[in-house]
Amino acid sequence: MAVAAPSSTLSRTTSPPPPPFPLLLSLSSSSSSGARRRRLRSSPSPSSPPSSSSSWASSRRISAKMGDRVLDLCCGSGDLTFLLSQKVGTDGEVIALDFSRVPLSIASTRQEQYWKACYKNIKWVEGDALDLPFMDCYFDAITVGYGLRNLVDKPKAMQEIFRVLKPGSRASILDFNKSSSTFISSFQNWAIDNAVVPLASRYGLAEEYEYLKGSIAEFLTGKELENLAKHAGFSEAKHYEIAGGLMGNLVATR
Repeated sequence: MAVAAPSSTLSRTTSPPPPPFPLLLSLSSSSSSGARRRRLRSSPSPSSPPSSSSSWASSRRISAKMGDRVLDLCCGSGDLTFLLSQKVGTDGEVIALDFSRVPLSIASTRQEQYWKACYKNIKWVEGDALDLPFMDCYFDAITVGYGLRNLVDKPKAMQEIFRVLKPGSRASILDFNKSSSTFISSFQNWAIDNAVVPLASRYGLAEEYEYLKGSIAEFLTGKELENLAKHAGFSEAKHYEIAGGLMGNLVATR
């Protein structure tokens, strides 16, 4: 696996991939919060393809086409990366960036396991989401899967996304939804307490998952995410609730 590592100071931490969990299969974050807790990025079980319904929804909204150059930021084990690879084809280019070589190594293994001709367009890069090693207006589309919530400086991250995105192009940011619905919030908390953490504990990873409720509670609402994007310079920003409101997808147009 060829991994390019820029010299900038990195701003996130990662941990090994978590166990599979059907409801939150698309959970895939490897970042650090202000408390700098160690976090996980997921990959589906070995028998499953590298995708999820939430990932499909996010990739559809960026309008990437054959031959485009796209960035999967906070790529982790590559769910969105592989989808983007198929969308841009062999003439396109997918750069998948993450803080740590651990998820990048996992992604590379999955690339070999589920090999398709288009996957040769993928370049795995170890880098800093707050100081992207790319020139201005470089990408035709950008995705972020479960990474923005855990970055220490969200405004800076959004400014960097804006900087490297071409005018008129879109960024699609997928994450857990901080819902205004008491029912949805209660269900999220119940799922984490009664399904995610107990399942993770079977793998000795309960501590790594206990941060989830707090990180979602501290995250931005859909409206706040739209404002964050507009303050960074995006001309349009729309937040979509998906998966029954459990997940959210911010789509921002430069």
